[in-house]
Amino acid sequence: MPQIRVVSFDLWDTVFVDDSDEPKRLRQGLPPKPVERRELVHCFLSRHAPVDRALVDCAYDTTDSAFRHVWRHQRVTWPVEVRLRVLLAGLKRELPQDELKELVRLHEEMELRVRPDLVPGVAGAVETLRRRFTLAVVSDAIFTPGRALRALLAGYGIGDCFSAFAFSDEVGCSKPAPGMFRRAAELTGCRLEEIVHVGDREHNDIAGAKDAGCRAVLFTGVVDRDSANTRADAVCREFRQLPEIIETLAGGGEEVESRKAEVKS
Repeated sequence: MPQIRVVSFDLWDTVFVDDSDEPKRLRQGLPPKPVERRELVHCFLSRHAPVDRALVDCAYDTTDSAFRHVWRHQRVTWPVEVRLRVLLAGLKRELPQDELKELVRLHEEMELRVRPDLVPGVAGAVETLRRRFTLAVVSDAIFTPGRALRALLAGYGIGDCFSAFAFSDEVGCSKPAPGMFRRAAELTGCRLEEIVHVGDREHNDIAGAKDAGCRAVLFTGVVDRDSANTRADAVCREFRQLPEIIETLAGGGEEVESRKAEVKS
């Protein structure tokens, strides 16, 4: 088998614990993120003309549903500005460009104000792996764009561990589209078969990576999404296992086959 040169990571529920910021927001007296987003839109629109909050909520819910449909079936994640423009068009309202820009920024930086937690052990695993492999990020951007995700990683002191970043808002497609993994290969100067991708979702991370020609490790340390039926080359249940799993996969050939059952157990 080809050598492994690059280890790429998903972010949500792989490096960051998704929605782990919500208990912190509660302690600070802040509403949940979905509520605050709707409050922001209502506030900005109300500066110019009255608007029923229930109507804003309905328009926001409809836009979210449209976003999810496009994400899942067209493999695209609309940037926040596109989402808000769709929402405003549905309400037949407009905002001055400077106000729209500020509304977008407040959406995009919400998780910089109150930050999600790192998955336990990920920093140590990343530091260990970077000594031998090039590390990359391959992640969809839902509300938090690539520039803010880079800031989150830097804020935890691990941003410099990664040499390349393939974010869906910057690439123009989202996992499981092969373009996401091709971008990681382009940025790191390797072939797709020289990448092993680590992520938590079978459809996006494992099937996406495997179909693109990469190898894949399913991470179940936050959420186990049916690891018994995975196509992954290995399953990692906590990050202290990951360096050894990657080394095993890097061994190639018969060694990988003989230990596949062990690393999946």
